[in-house]
Amino acid sequence: MNGQAPAPSSRRRFALSVYLSLLFSLVVFAAGAAVAWVDYLQAREFALKSANEVFLQIGQSTRASLAEIMQPARSFAELLAMQPPRPIAGAGNLQTRLEALPLLAQAFADTSALESVYCGYDDGSFFLLRLLDSAEERSLYQAPPTAAYMVESVEAEAIGANKIQFLFLDDGLREVERRSPPDFSYDPRSRPWYQMAQVPGRRVLTEPYIFAASGEPGITIAVRTQGASVIGIDASLRGMSERLASLARLPGMKIALFDTHSQLLAQTGTQVPPARRTAEGLSLARLDDAGDPVLAQLKAGDADQEAARTIDADGRAWNTVVLQLATLRGPMYLGIAVPMRELLGQAISMRDRGLLATAGVLLLALPVTWFTARRVALSLRDITRDAADICAFKFGGAPARPSVVLEVDQLAEAMAMMRGTIRHFLEIATSLAAETNFKRLLHRVVQETASASGADGGLIYLSEDDGRRLVPAAFVRADGEALDLAPAQPQAIEDDGPLAWAIRSRRTVTQRGSAAGLHFLQDHAAEGRLGLVIIPLSDRSGETVGALVLYSTDRDASAGARLAFAEALSQTAAIAIETQRLLEARKALLDSFIQLVAGAIDAKSPYTGGHCQRVPELTMMLARAACEAPAGPFKDFSLNEEEWEALQIASWLHDCGKVTTPEYVVDKATKLETLHDRIHEVRMRFEVLKRDAELEYWKAVAEGGDRETLREALARTLAVLDEEFAFVAECNQGGETMDPARLEWLREIGARTWLRTLDDRLGISHEERQRKERVPPTPLPVAERLLDDKPEHQIQRGEGNGIPEDNPWCFRMAVPELKYNRGELYNLSIGRGTLTDEERYVINHHIVQTIVMLSQLPFPRHLAAVPDLAGGHHEKMDGTGYPRQLRREDMSVGARIMAIADIFEALTAVDRPYKKGKTLTEALRIMAAMAREQHIDADLFRLFLASGVYRQYAERFLRPEQIDAVDIEQYLTET
Repeated sequence: MNGQAPAPSSRRRFALSVYLSLLFSLVVFAAGAAVAWVDYLQAREFALKSANEVFLQIGQSTRASLAEIMQPARSFAELLAMQPPRPIAGAGNLQTRLEALPLLAQAFADTSALESVYCGYDDGSFFLLRLLDSAEERSLYQAPPTAAYMVESVEAEAIGANKIQFLFLDDGLREVERRSPPDFSYDPRSRPWYQMAQVPGRRVLTEPYIFAASGEPGITIAVRTQGASVIGIDASLRGMSERLASLARLPGMKIALFDTHSQLLAQTGTQVPPARRTAEGLSLARLDDAGDPVLAQLKAGDADQEAARTIDADGRAWNTVVLQLATLRGPMYLGIAVPMRELLGQAISMRDRGLLATAGVLLLALPVTWFTARRVALSLRDITRDAADICAFKFGGAPARPSVVLEVDQLAEAMAMMRGTIRHFLEIATSLAAETNFKRLLHRVVQETASASGADGGLIYLSEDDGRRLVPAAFVRADGEALDLAPAQPQAIEDDGPLAWAIRSRRTVTQRGSAAGLHFLQDHAAEGRLGLVIIPLSDRSGETVGALVLYSTDRDASAGARLAFAEALSQTAAIAIETQRLLEARKALLDSFIQLVAGAIDAKSPYTGGHCQRVPELTMMLARAACEAPAGPFKDFSLNEEEWEALQIASWLHDCGKVTTPEYVVDKATKLETLHDRIHEVRMRFEVLKRDAELEYWKAVAEGGDRETLREALARTLAVLDEEFAFVAECNQGGETMDPARLEWLREIGARTWLRTLDDRLGISHEERQRKERVPPTPLPVAERLLDDKPEHQIQRGEGNGIPEDNPWCFRMAVPELKYNRGELYNLSIGRGTLTDEERYVINHHIVQTIVMLSQLPFPRHLAAVPDLAGGHHEKMDGTGYPRQLRREDMSVGARIMAIADIFEALTAVDRPYKKGKTLTEALRIMAAMAREQHIDADLFRLFLASGVYRQYAERFLRPEQIDAVDIEQYLTET
């Protein structure tokens, strides 16, 4: 409409020819790239397949190597176990056992993997032959230089003291030296290999472990003889690392042998795997302790996957596989990793060469293609430029030059006209779409439409009461001046005026002169006759949302081009109006739903009262004070409209995770309370003890005992029981600190027993039965402790109930081992309060749930900070809070504000059944201490005091008796 069309060209025109220069270049490049890519994929597939075959060959070789170690040891152990009692299995003294040395030494000649051969006896005696085949081993045992073997002998003596001797033998088994170590003690019966070998003739193998003598990994093979002894052989895995290194056929390949517990048995790159020291001594290192990020990602569970997988470690991609090796001991696992770059080096080289060849062909063809296309498509490039400018919302470029091609020249003329029309339309549509305030949007709609259509002004009506009534919403002149809406009255859809008729017919109405219901517009027609254009406004579904009335005097707004433009613009305006109304409605719905959730959380437990309603109020009050601060740390702090919305939503939902917290944990008033207070069960046990005491009294009287003496004893017993129950009941209330003396008395009381004659596994839930079945049932009747911590009291924490270290929310909370511990002594021994560590974790876990739940909601971008704002009010400025242990610099101002609001509300709340609300002085004294200890933000706390927010909140929500005189200067000075 406002675009200038170029003058028609007088040049001769021709039909547009189709030039294939660009297409040719694209085809050449696509074909070359496709060939290179297919070659690469085939080479890659071949390389990966070859690697898998190599992996399987390595697994077979490793399995064979393990068999070479364990098979001879197993055979020799079984052979020794089947030998006659003499000279080893049933030998009763050292001299007899020495006769077996040639036979035992033969084991070392058959295989180099054996470290020692020995026999343990049921009386505690022990006889071992160890090979000393290196100077390091002779040095370790301080053996003579000529020693080739070492004998460790333990002979059980009848008087209780064992006779221990070390014998060193040369390679001919002749004794070189004999000594008695002073500090050596050893009882084979305490060793796992001895305890596992219980069935004669049945071979057992231990878990892999670190040999205490040599520090090398290995396995013990043991067989019980027909007599009172067990034959044992230590098979070392020291040679497996060298074997794995010899199998590493590809560059950069890493191989590790490990067991089902991910304990490292052998690996390439080191002769002996690293060990880790524990409280019990040296033990095998785990894969994640080996210091290799690649091996740390391997695990036995990967053996269930038949194919190799790719991982990222050490800054590179690795092709890995875990193979399960069946051994005499059971499954072991072989992890193999190869860098993808080395594995696919040839395939990548082939791909790169193909791409370079394609690029070379393309470079040779480009000059010819470019020259040909440039000669015939100059105007087409100009049009393409214009189209690109339009796509980029650039409308100020020069028109395309004339072309000798007919279709191109016509396209250039149409493009110029389209550019002008789109420019004007988009300028108006963009301004309408950018407006987020509904009232300003209505004002803008009327002004822009009136201005674009040449009208003097306009009036917009919106439908209400389910479309039965039209209500005036904005009255604006074309120059932007807002006019008084008072003369415009609402109109019913059933009225006879042109406005109602336009709505019912959904057609644009034009009229000259005044109209029913719109007489007041005549006052604005200073010259000429009034002209009206009434355009119905419809939303995306075709429902009427209102009507736009344009009025003019000396100009005709109903001219064809202007009217069409106004109608198109009005529909865009209608959609903008609908969008804003929907946004406002959905925002109102969201706010109502959020407040509904907050109210439900408060209603769930009387222990939270109206906390979720009051914290948002206090948060907003303190945030406004920060924005209005004229000086100090917050003089430059401000929040825009979207940040205010995010802070308000976060404050309403800051405790939404409490919906997952069990009520009986939140409401736990006594130490033994779960769904009910178990003090009643304890009291009944005391009642049983008292009845038992009375029964014993009457039995003694019936047997002729002195009635008076027995009555006094009964009275003392009953008094003690009453006193002890009163003490237990007092401990249950959690009001006193449990010092060592009270704990000791509690344990003494708990040690009393009472007689249970009924099966405690009848009539219980399936879950409780499973917990009881951890221990076998005891025959009835059974004496049970008065207070006890039973296995069924421990409720395990299942998978998914913990907090992984690599969780995406960076939670850093110590997770108790158990989910719940309902042990009676455990709960009654709580040092202060009524909550166990497990229950306190459950309560604190609500903030974790808050963050997780909110993080899963699809918040728009301007509300993306809601989870962090809502989940930060239990953090402390010194980094000791939870759940993320954030420090002050890691937290937003909004999160720090909410922390203060949460604490102050909790301290002063009067609707909690377990405490009374503190006065202002008491609450501020506590918070001042928290500010000094860097638990809350000291700057915000000073603002909280100096701005008077604490008193404004108190006047609205606290009782009069809580509002006392406060000297805030001392707190301002202290903090």
